[in-house]
Amino acid sequence: MILKRLAKILNEIHNILLPMVCFGCNAQLSRGERVLCTVCRHELPLTDHNFVEENLVDRIFYGRIPIKKGASFLFFAKQGIVKQLLHHLKYKNQEHIGAFLGEWYGALLENEDYLKTVDIVIPVPLHHKKTKKRGYNQVTLFAQHIALAIQAEYREDILVKKRNVKTQTKKDRQLRWENTRNIFTLSDVLIPNPKHILLVDDVITTGATIEACAQTLMEMEDVEISVLSMAVVP
Repeated sequence: MILKRLAKILNEIHNILLPMVCFGCNAQLSRGERVLCTVCRHELPLTDHNFVEENLVDRIFYGRIPIKKGASFLFFAKQGIVKQLLHHLKYKNQEHIGAFLGEWYGALLENEDYLKTVDIVIPVPLHHKKTKKRGYNQVTLFAQHIALAIQAEYREDILVKKRNVKTQTKKDRQLRWENTRNIFTLSDVLIPNPKHILLVDDVITTGATIEACAQTLMEMEDVEISVLSMAVVP
């Protein structure tokens, strides 16, 4: 009991000396708020994608690779709250943002009948050098919370990125596709026999990375691939 009170006091002191601020507007967060203030949370551009109706993510992959279904949580823009969130997640050591988004989206997806057939949730992998430099894969916590919500197995040891490439943020569709060709492979671990894999990424722009990952995963027999991301570029 004393330890709990002491921990609470220390937490209160920490919040006074180093108050948590909103990643959207830099305002100080109130008690009960996490990552975003209430105002910024309500201003997030949710896609409202579901797993019944055709949407932007589905259309990105038409004629390229047989994705069973796709969806994304947020719309990404060059300026705005989503960019701020993902920038801090990827480059400012704010890994907990992935958990925050995963918990939120997972709560919206847990009753999706379509996702009940998903066996395994797999994050798009980073090259081991980039993982070592950053300290984490920015997709991990998001994908783990999605897997927990839909009661699927989370596996990050099946898909491997075998070649490190520079960031593709400013590259066009053709260059992205060329840079992602043959850079993923299946690992040597004992791979289960999944029927439906949910492939998870942070941002879908041209879809080149997802396409390369899906092509590799389809080397397994009789597997279907669905796609989910934190954000998609309209």
